[in-house]
Amino acid sequence: MRAILFDCDGTLANSFGLICETMRRCFEKAGLPEPDDAATRGIIGLSLDLAIHRLAPTIAPADLPALVDTYREAFHEIRAEGSFPERLFPGIEPMLRRLARREDVLLGMVTGKSRRGVSHVVEAHDLHGIFPAVRTADDCPSKPHPAMVSECCDALGVRPEDTLVVGDAVYDMQMAVAAGAVGWGVAWGAQLEDALRSAGASGVSATVAELEATLDDWLGEKPSLVMSA
Repeated sequence: MRAILFDCDGTLANSFGLICETMRRCFEKAGLPEPDDAATRGIIGLSLDLAIHRLAPTIAPADLPALVDTYREAFHEIRAEGSFPERLFPGIEPMLRRLARREDVLLGMVTGKSRRGVSHVVEAHDLHGIFPAVRTADDCPSKPHPAMVSECCDALGVRPEDTLVVGDAVYDMQMAVAAGAVGWGVAWGAQLEDALRSAGASGVSATVAELEATLDDWLGEKPSLVMSA
């Protein structure tokens, strides 16, 4: 048995607009200079406290919990407004459903979202039962710590070396390497192919169709597909 663990934001779901607008509103409420979108995209995948501190490194650690709360309040306000829906990237939903029907692989999600955020995505797209293992920022240390991958592997009964981590950020690739799994990048997310490869990605897919073919090759152990943990 093998496992494929997917990041969520930037890999499965197009959450960029929602996250960038939320970070702007959070900083505005706190009276801090608002980060630009490029800076915010660069921290997607980290837990909120680390992400905010990366954007505003002069903030005292004691002040971070209040900013995290401000971000969450802004996030729920904006989501309620409905102006930034978290749509799955085209082709992602049928790919996940087809993979979930296979008997030789189990799926999981490893994400910097909260449990509540994951539940919203699952509910919005009726993905119930697709991911038998999920680890979030509420459960584990922030990426690139390997705990999310290690705990999903334990929950699924699959070895890390038989696990593929799919993500759009360098933190995803670093996490995979640290856990002893294989990291595979996607080019439609937060970071560029060169950065993903430098962070340990064994390869990068340019499109969802290309990713789906790669996953089929990996599961079928196609000789031409060379991956190394």
